[in-house]
Amino acid sequence: MAGQNTLTFTDGAWDTEVLQSDKPVVVDFWAEWCGPCRMMSPTIDALADDYNGRVKIGKLNVDENGGAAMRYGVRGIPTILVFKGGQVVATKVGATSKADLQGLIDPHL
Repeated sequence: MAGQNTLTFTDGAWDTEVLQSDKPVVVDFWAEWCGPCRMMSPTIDALADDYNGRVKIGKLNVDENGGAAMRYGVRGIPTILVFKGGQVVATKVGATSKADLQGLIDPHL
């Protein structure tokens, strides 16, 4: 369950939604069975609300969309990737705090 401003990314719309975005994009690679991923969900939703209109923030379920995870070498989840101009500009692997993620996002605004 995602918050009202949290996007759902898919392999099919990856290029359009993430790589060609005119705004920075934060992607949370996750899976339903992953406990730390579920712990991160409220943090991702809060960030999506805080950065609404300035940054696209969403989730990609690696069980349903393995292509993007393979493309970026995601081996552990949760993995957070920050994209700007179609390139990965920041990475965080594992559960982390909202403040830590803000520190990844803010330099790219």
